[in-house]
Amino acid sequence: MLEAIRERGPISRAQIARATGLSKPTVSQALMALTSSRLAREAGRSSGGKGPSAVLYELNARAGWVVGIDVGRAWVRAALADLTGEIVVRRDERARVRSSQTLISQLGEIARALADEAGLRWRHVTFATIGSPGVFHPELGQVALAHSLPGWGRQGLVEAVQRELGTNIAFENDVNLAALGELWRGLGKDVEHFVVVHVGTGVGVGLVLNGELYRGSSGAAGEIGYLPLVGTQPYEPESRKRGALDAVAGASGVVSAARRLGMAPPLTAKNVFSAARRGDRTAMRVVADLAKRISLAVAAVASVVDPELVILGGGIGSNGDLLLERVEREIEQLSPFRPRIEVSVLREDATLNGAVWMALQAAQDRLFDRGEVPA
Repeated sequence: MLEAIRERGPISRAQIARATGLSKPTVSQALMALTSSRLAREAGRSSGGKGPSAVLYELNARAGWVVGIDVGRAWVRAALADLTGEIVVRRDERARVRSSQTLISQLGEIARALADEAGLRWRHVTFATIGSPGVFHPELGQVALAHSLPGWGRQGLVEAVQRELGTNIAFENDVNLAALGELWRGLGKDVEHFVVVHVGTGVGVGLVLNGELYRGSSGAAGEIGYLPLVGTQPYEPESRKRGALDAVAGASGVVSAARRLGMAPPLTAKNVFSAARRGDRTAMRVVADLAKRISLAVAAVASVVDPELVILGGGIGSNGDLLLERVEREIEQLSPFRPRIEVSVLREDATLNGAVWMALQAAQDRLFDRGEVPA
């Protein structure tokens, strides 16, 4: 019901009942609870229609605040939003990845800076969601397979972040959050079955099936960096540890391919794509080879989950002007399964949007169920 008020408010009792399928008495009881906990408030009366006017309700945007944080190898992106999901302030900083402790300290500094800039005390933040590479094991309080972040897989990481932030927090895989971001504000709206193929520092897939995020039995669904595909070395110990596809399709793979073909330094994935746009033949060859590897991954995923839509995202995957047509051509030759393929409109902000969305759901549940509205 909160979702209906957030998306359609100001909204009447009858409109809420129609939107949610709940009975009017149930809606009335819920509205009493929402207004008493200050999560919703009256917003005037309807006008212009037939019959008597009706009381309208809207979400009290400032009944709580949430923070979403996207932790990557190169950047930490963070945003503070109200309960409507409107981002009030945002910060992007180069990630301090010398150690897990320097990164954790940076998260605390950024989070408190967001609150200060919004004119809030940090205790007013109801919930924070942190997205990072790797697979989160809640029972261990540990993030596994986050090789791009030194020390991020150590035991006690979650408790250390909890101590630093001092609020209710959740961890989630960054590509899973990208899928939630697309579901909320991107190309995945109103799409029941879609996948996000995220290509950046590493390679991963976020799966939305039947309109919901699919994590798998242990949270590792979508870790396609470990797919043993053609052109990789799946039996190498390093491939088993870090992922065969990651090694050839992620940022380091792009740089390695460019170096092997003789491109002059400085070499970064961004520089390779910039050179390809200028018509550099070697860079264009690197991009063409990368498109083939991405296509193999897309074809493999499409044959397993049969998505309606594949969204290319991440710092590398979002280069649609160079990748999209190549990937589409390759898929036509590779597979009888041809989902619609598009490039994310959220680009590198998909994970941050997903983190905010996940924090919103948790905050609304917490505020409504426990009446934890800060004074």
